[in-house]
Parts: sequence; structure tokens; C-alpha cells
Amino acid sequence: MAKKIIVIGSGFGGLAAALRMRAKGFDVTLVEKHPDLGGRARVFKKNKFIYDGGPTVITAPYLFEELFSLFNKKISDYVKIVPLSLWYRFVFNDGDTFDYNGNEKSMEEEVKKFSSKDYNGYKNLVNFTEKIFNKGFSDLSDKPFNNLVFMLKQVPDLLKLKSYKSVYSLVSNYISNEKLRRVFSMHPLLVGGNPFSTTSIYTLILFLEKKWGIHYSMGGTGSVVNALEKLMKEENIKIIKGAEVTEILTENKDVKAIKINNSKIISCDYLICNSDPPNVYKNLIKSKKNYNFLFKQKIKRMDYSMGLFVYYFGSKKKYDDVAHHTIYFGKSYEKHLHKIFEKKILSEDISYYLHRPSATDSTMAPEGQDVFYVLVPVPNNLSKINWTNEGERFKNLILNKMDKSVLPGIKENVVSDFYLTPDYFENDLATLHGSGFSIQPKFSQSAYFRFHNQSEIFKNLYFVGAGTHPGAGMPGVLSSAKVLDKLFK
Repeated sequence: MAKKIIVIGSGFGGLAAALRMRAKGFDVTLVEKHPDLGGRARVFKKNKFIYDGGPTVITAPYLFEELFSLFNKKISDYVKIVPLSLWYRFVFNDGDTFDYNGNEKSMEEEVKKFSSKDYNGYKNLVNFTEKIFNKGFSDLSDKPFNNLVFMLKQVPDLLKLKSYKSVYSLVSNYISNEKLRRVFSMHPLLVGGNPFSTTSIYTLILFLEKKWGIHYSMGGTGSVVNALEKLMKEENIKIIKGAEVTEILTENKDVKAIKINNSKIISCDYLICNSDPPNVYKNLIKSKKNYNFLFKQKIKRMDYSMGLFVYYFGSKKKYDDVAHHTIYFGKSYEKHLHKIFEKKILSEDISYYLHRPSATDSTMAPEGQDVFYVLVPVPNNLSKINWTNEGERFKNLILNKMDKSVLPGIKENVVSDFYLTPDYFENDLATLHGSGFSIQPKFSQSAYFRFHNQSEIFKNLYFVGAGTHPGAGMPGVLSSAKVLDKLFK
């Protein structure tokens, strides 16, 4: 009889893990707290507007394609994923713009617009990030880092690749113009890190985008979730929705079962958590007697990613000249990030990411209208910010900023809106301290120093998703499920 695996959580890490384990012949059950699948990639529908909940930038579509090919099926029969020609438009607070894409001639013009002497530096930076990509992504993103000896073997290569530097510091070695430094160092923010403290290994995202481009799934990211759900049903994976795991039942160093909604108990041979590891270890496992001193210290010293304030809104006016992805930089950069990550205070001088799927896909909004979300990095809930009091004020601050910059006149054109704060991430998505991306991707919290894909404490407990190796972002969480392929041989 096939061994039984339970997967907790249906973010992309959980969906990928369920499919990979099913392909290995396990009896797989996926349990999800919400009435719908997707985790951070859930979909919200309001007044005929369709809002992707979170992840919207698809950078390595082959990782989705692999999940279908495991069962000799084609992703194109389930969902349409299209490349974008303009990847991001960067907008600075003085009105300057930088259009970021995969065309080298266009990139040369954009870089030289700001600093002609930085173009060679930009090319050298891309060449160096290719080396980092080859090691950090191609070689190591799907390898388990459960073993200190394996980690130590990587150290010489990681030192050669200057992984002790921060992303901003590495970029600054090649580029002198401050605006260009922002453009080429912002990627850690997409995975929950501060460019001034995130290990430069994460500059590999720069090359990863160059290699495969940036894509969008027609119908929104939710259409990928729907495609994976359909595939899971076809492959006889049991899916239980509306089932919140309230406890993981353990005996010595084994997980025995899960408790759902404080009552129903389901036993398993293996448990895979696509759930925030620090939250699992703190709140779902009640008995801590197996936690040794070193493990307790590891949990205690962790630094968490920033929180996110996400404002979703529909506009009766169409903004045809606004890109699919816009990144707006406020006046300050380092100081602003220091306030968010270190001081944990709200700043008036915000930077934000604006998503306009209706730029590519008219089905996301009613005819002649536009749909958006704007994602603003804010402190996580260690800040003790009272979002019940602050939420509306902060929403209006964002609206005013957009009205004066990227979306003139938006204040009188909003016809439908709502927002999510770090409280949603803490309460609904069960991330400790309401962090947007679990723990930060610093060197001291990467690879072996992250929460392990195979639990350090329980031998049949496994993790996928943002808080484990290799980290957050779609390629990261999908690769975390590939790590399980190596652990379940």
C-alpha cells in the first residue's frame, strides 16, 4: 500500500510538492485552510474586477511546465503563459523613468540615458550575475542543505562570488549612478530582503530574468493555480478545503498526524508543510521537548522579512500609458529601507510596486476600465503598528502619492477597492509577525542557515515555500519542492 503524505497549505510550493510526491507514487492529501487554493496567490473577485492576491511576476515558467510533464501532460493545454516585452517601468520621484526589458539595444539606451559611463559596468555586472546564477540557482537551488559538511564545501565558491557582500554593495562595484544602482539592486525586495543586507547571491535574479524573461498567465496568476488544481484532481490527489491545521501531533521524533479545526485527526507517514516554518515550530507543534539548545537559538536569532500593505482597486478610467509592472521609488532609498527593516516605523516617503494586469489582459476588469494593485513594503508586526487605526490613513497616503505621479486623477476614478495589511499575513496566512516572505534572505539565513527542507527535529517532517531553502519568490518556492525529489529518492 502506498505511503501517505499530507501537504499543509496550497501556495505554489505546496501545489508543486503534492504533484511531485504523487508522481513518485505516494498517496497524497492536500489540506488548505481557505475555501480556495493558492495561499499568497489566492484570487479576489469584487464588482467584476479580478485581483491576483500576490505573486504576479513569472520568471522561470519551465518550473511550472515540469509539473505537467511529470504526468506526460502539456501546460499549454491548461493555461496560457505569455512573455511580456516591457518587464518593469521604474519611475523616480522626480519623474525620470527607466524601461527595463530583455532587448540589449534598448537597455543600452536606457542605461546611457542616466550615465553613459555606466554601460560597461552594467554589462560586467550582468556577466558576473551569470556566474552567480550558475552556482546559486542552477547548481544549488534544488539541492538539500540539511548537512553542514555539504554547506562548508560550497564556501570557497560562494566567497569567490562575493556572497559576503550585500546586493547593493555588489551592484555599486559596477555602477556609479545612484538611480541605476536602485534599478539593479531592488530585486531582493521581491523576495522579502533589504538590498543593503541581503547576500549578493540574490543578484542571480537579475540574470534569471535575462535568461527566461518575465511572463504573465492569461486570466491572472490564479489561472495557474486553477490549472494545477485541475491536474491534481486528474492525478487523484485528495484536496480538503476549509480545513485549518490547528495542531501537528508528534511522538518522540516523529510526526504522527494533524488535527484539523481543533477536532478531526488525520494520520500520515510524512508531513510536508507549505506553511511558515517559524510559525509551525512555534504554534502548531505544542510539545517543544525535542527542540535542542542550538535549534532554539536559531529560531531566536531569526530576522523576519518586511510586511506588506497591498491596496487593490478598480478604476473607471483606463490608464493606457501605464505599464503592466511599475516600480516607483520615493526620495530616499537606504534611509527608507532602514526605517522599514531596522527601526520598524512607517514612512511617508513610500516606494511601491504597481501591478496593472489589464495592460495585458482585458478580462481582468470590466470593459473600458482598469484593475490594479499596489504593494507597499511596510514594517512587519514586530513594529506593533495598529493597522485598524492606520490602514485607512495609509491607503489615502498611497492614493495621494499615485495621484501626483503614476496615476493622475486616480482619486476620483476609483470605483471598487480594499486593502490587506500585515495582519492578514499573520492571521489568514499564518506567517509569524505578519512578514510578507517569512525570514529575510541574509547570508546568515540562507542555505544551511535557513529552516531545513527536512526538519532538523522531526525526521518525517518536511518544508517547502518561502521560509525554507532556497527562499521566496516563484522560482524559489517551486525549487523548494524539487529539493524534496532529492530527499524522497
